[in-house]
Amino acid sequence: MKVLEIKNLSLSFKTNHEDIQVLKNISFSLNKAKTVGIVGESGSGKSLTAMSILSLLPKSAIIPSGEIELHDGDFNVDLLTLSEKEMLKVRGNRISMIFQEPMTSLNPSMKCGLQVEEIILNHTHCSKSDAKLQVVNLFKEVKLPDPNRIYQCYPHEISGGQKQRVMIAMAIAINPVIIIADEPSTALDVTVQKAIIDLLKELQAKHQISILFISHDLGVISQIADDVLVMYKGDIVEKGTKNKVLAFPDHPYTKGLLNCRPNNNFKQGRLTTISDYLNTNITEDVSERYINRIEDVEPEIILEVENVSKQYGFKKSIFGRNFKNNMAVKNVSFYVNKGETLGLVGESGCGKTTLGRTIVKLIESTSGFIRYKGVAINTLSKKGLKDFRKQMQIVFQDPYSSLNPKKTIGDLIMEPLKVHNIGKSKNERMQMVLDLFDKVKLERSSYYKYPHEFSGGQRQRIVIARALILNPEFIICDESVSALDVSIQAEILNLLNDLKREFGLTYIFISHDLSVVRYMADRIMVMREGALVEINKADEIYSSPASEYTKKLIDSIPELNLN
Repeated sequence: MKVLEIKNLSLSFKTNHEDIQVLKNISFSLNKAKTVGIVGESGSGKSLTAMSILSLLPKSAIIPSGEIELHDGDFNVDLLTLSEKEMLKVRGNRISMIFQEPMTSLNPSMKCGLQVEEIILNHTHCSKSDAKLQVVNLFKEVKLPDPNRIYQCYPHEISGGQKQRVMIAMAIAINPVIIIADEPSTALDVTVQKAIIDLLKELQAKHQISILFISHDLGVISQIADDVLVMYKGDIVEKGTKNKVLAFPDHPYTKGLLNCRPNNNFKQGRLTTISDYLNTNITEDVSERYINRIEDVEPEIILEVENVSKQYGFKKSIFGRNFKNNMAVKNVSFYVNKGETLGLVGESGCGKTTLGRTIVKLIESTSGFIRYKGVAINTLSKKGLKDFRKQMQIVFQDPYSSLNPKKTIGDLIMEPLKVHNIGKSKNERMQMVLDLFDKVKLERSSYYKYPHEFSGGQRQRIVIARALILNPEFIICDESVSALDVSIQAEILNLLNDLKREFGLTYIFISHDLSVVRYMADRIMVMREGALVEINKADEIYSSPASEYTKKLIDSIPELNLN
């Protein structure tokens, strides 16, 4: 039985000069207790389709044609004909939404329990005490630990996975007929991601909820969807059952999305990209272009980390002394050979980023030694530290927040040259920046543009260029592709490997995505709760993990599931 039908939906945005069409005659249906997965890159129209259903579009949006029919018992209506007041009775009551980033979706100044309670009080006539009891029971149902405690917590006091469970509790609070899940697991670790997907499937079976699940990851879509829609530039280019679309794709774009993901079963050479399929007459054998990526190199240790710990004091006595401490990194030791890529994996909060920033001396270690080319960095003079930072750079997770929005890209990349007195004149430095643009495949016209004028993938190329401008030997990549579409991710990973070969770079590649780490790394180091769990060659980690924790991480990787 169909609970939602979208017929010939078009959407445009009105600008000063013209109307820009962003959805083009979208048509599909959602059946009761079933899941439709919508997949596509950023800008494909996935989220706009969801926002159209709930009338959450900006004022500049125009819907020139189409119908969105909701069938919920005796309530059969075209949602596009409802007033704002009438839509308020639909949102949360009949159709709920789980957003991508729970931290920005939850009110930071309001306790989690009260936020869910507010939904119940707005849509029902129950008392405040009954509403509180319902919230606690909902928190139990979504498997939150200690529901009474989390009821009293503010969003910043709980983990990302727990915040997402609060959002799910909010979504099912009034027993909706449909849940729209917009990238609900994208920013989560693989283990938490798997738990959230399993929870949604369990709630769907229990409450007979229909789910519209939006993602850019076909692996995730395959875990939960019954039917799949593939969107590209505002159009549905392919749709059908999960098995048909994922096992026997027809459209080049779908084939590209499937094949640009790193393969977990064997080492790959250069990853295929969407453009390989869309811009050439390429055939299926593009996915067979595998080469032996890892080359034998003479083992020459470039970095040694010995018994490094980092402790944060987070509670103080009335006299200002720390009496309870958080050990972010616990007595970690390892080495990195020149020319290799060491992968660093683990769940959020395991100490990956803290360790990376300690190595590059953005934060001070509490104890232990870090030696770069045999020299302990904690003994370096001010001049020695400046020279060290020329040799070791870091690429941060969020390129937008690490770029000054008030400066042009050219000035941002040229700045390190000025700090280190490289180049005889502004023109010479400018030429160095432009030459580097060619290396990282940025248009030279980008020089005078600002960060907000670029896409996520382009901004990632910009921060890579900024890290490379000083000709470093060692780069720490901290979750540098985690927020990107799989197609853009493939381009950036190819770029990093190209630059490694061209400049003889050494990487520490930090990520919670084990598929990406396996593709990039020669060896992999696994961390948990600040401690080193195991370290070994990438293939050995995958084929014979030494710890149950590593095995759990590997088992949580979202593989294509066609059952």
